[in-house]
Amino acid sequence: MDRPLWQPSAARIAGTNLTRFMAAVDRAWGFKTADYRTLHKWSIENPARFWTSIWDFCGVIAETRGERVLVDGDKMPGATFFPDAKLNFAENLLRQRDESDALVFWGEDQIKRRMSHKELYDLVSCLAQAFRAEGVGVGDRVAGYLPNMPETIAAMLAAASLGAVWSSCSPDFGVRGVLDRFGQIEPKILVAAEGYYYNGKAFDSLDKVRDILKELPTAKRTVIVPYTRQRPDLAGLAGAVMLADYVAAHRPRDIDFARLPFNHPLYIMFSSGTTGVPKCIVHGAGGTLLQHLKEHQLQSDVRPGDRVFYFTTCGWMMWNWLVSGLASGATLLLFDGSPFHPSGNIIFDYADAEGMTLFGTSAKYIDALAKAGLEPKKTHKLASVRAMTSTGSPLSPEGFDYVYQKVKSEICLSSISGGTDIVSCFVLGNPIGPVWKGEIQALGLGMAVAAWDDDGKPCPAGEKGELVCTVPFPCMPIGFWNDPGDAKYRAAYFDKYPNIWCHGDYVAITEHGGMIIYGRSDSVLNPGGVRIGTAEIYRQVEQVDAVLESLVIGQDWDNDVRVVLFVKLREGVKLDQALQDKIRKQIRQNATPRHVPAKIIQVADIPRTKSGKIVELAVRNVVHGRPVKNVEALANPEALELYRNLAELRG
Repeated sequence: MDRPLWQPSAARIAGTNLTRFMAAVDRAWGFKTADYRTLHKWSIENPARFWTSIWDFCGVIAETRGERVLVDGDKMPGATFFPDAKLNFAENLLRQRDESDALVFWGEDQIKRRMSHKELYDLVSCLAQAFRAEGVGVGDRVAGYLPNMPETIAAMLAAASLGAVWSSCSPDFGVRGVLDRFGQIEPKILVAAEGYYYNGKAFDSLDKVRDILKELPTAKRTVIVPYTRQRPDLAGLAGAVMLADYVAAHRPRDIDFARLPFNHPLYIMFSSGTTGVPKCIVHGAGGTLLQHLKEHQLQSDVRPGDRVFYFTTCGWMMWNWLVSGLASGATLLLFDGSPFHPSGNIIFDYADAEGMTLFGTSAKYIDALAKAGLEPKKTHKLASVRAMTSTGSPLSPEGFDYVYQKVKSEICLSSISGGTDIVSCFVLGNPIGPVWKGEIQALGLGMAVAAWDDDGKPCPAGEKGELVCTVPFPCMPIGFWNDPGDAKYRAAYFDKYPNIWCHGDYVAITEHGGMIIYGRSDSVLNPGGVRIGTAEIYRQVEQVDAVLESLVIGQDWDNDVRVVLFVKLREGVKLDQALQDKIRKQIRQNATPRHVPAKIIQVADIPRTKSGKIVELAVRNVVHGRPVKNVEALANPEALELYRNLAELRG
């Protein structure tokens, strides 16, 4: 393809934050930033200057920044950014205190609410006072078992204002899944909703909260947030109190923000946990703030007054990413529940009703819209939407086509990717650059991202290798919880290439300076010794109209590996020989003969994590008769049984 799908106009380029930032860099450092690539090269060659420029441009609020910017910059891990700085994350997000919208919330079609900046500040103030009265202070943990609603953000900010550490799970997690996470970090306070809505139905959470509290002895207080009921029965919930009663003794006042070191712990996030008990990844306040400010303002062009949406739950890092939008002056549009209830139009209704400017979602959602035959371009105005971001899994080239043909043609579509590991992105949008079909637009500023081969050498453009980052960056985790000597932390990212971050994605840098992701390195197929990224197969299979979803693994077979494809088909469709032939032909003609599966098997469901990612490794373990650890991490763990002892895989 020799033409981009979209190219920003000269006027649009001139109006971006990124263009203003480039001018600021040129003035401050005497540099000439001709384009994004020259800015990126400068940012990774001059990390101290770059991150200082981000601090200044985005107006970080701090007691002090200090003179030192980067210490031990040749060590990874071990590099330290802004070692003398003192700041508070919550203070940077609570800059406004007026009557304009801070948060708008839709709970499917059941609940619509909004909270002003003043109301948010006041609730945070009262919650912080109540937490402090409970003895919560610097380094203590506060955990949330909550939907993506305004009170969740307020509770996080209250904890952060005190220097406490926040961690959250969405209410669809089962009891064991919650305990596998919160049990490790021993929170002093649990904040939980009494229920939630999904697909038009109300679900009670209190029975699960009771069971959680039985095995979470450190949680001396449980604050219950009303959602589906205003006054639920709290019998049997030791130490439980309704939110309104909890803050009733306190009056809003100026918040006494605890200004703490740059790397003071802010969030504990969790790996998916499908290969064992989830790892507890600790993220620092300063690094998270700086990285999110950069990603919002420069890579997503978020401006004061913008209205930013991301379809996410509180168990996914995109919630943390979304919340930081407050620091850039954006109003956050929150949604909880099913995006297909009562129809697939509800998020587009939301976009029109609330003037959404950034529409954030997942590749799975875009694919589901396409499969459902929806054409928002015909049914909605979407006049305010300037940008759309997609993450969770690689967005297929056909997904790009769908957005431009059926959603909106004049839009910056940015596929983005990073992860819980860095609570942000390695590769993402470039609002002054073109969008090429099937490609992530750009390597993140300040992120020395490359594709390396097994010998630790950079791959030429277009060749596939491991995603690495060769220069330290501020949002690297400050460690794993309860990890003496950082042994697990080092093993997770630095074992393969010493002193280099290895992320575990199988990727190629494109000739346009962007990236294509072919899947996770640990799920790469290896038939006949040839590495194949699973995304290459998904791209072809899911173009077959009969296929709703698919999952591919490598099965150990006859001293080699054979490719096995599982397909979930449209209702009423059977996997006959003609359909198998059609799928194989699609793959052979558009990929290579090596991509063609040896076996194609119809299944009723595809197992996924709660953030919507398919779990190839878990299915591979089941197929090979190996145990799957921590199935509580899955949204539909029962689906794994569909893959056990399949007769089709015995010959």
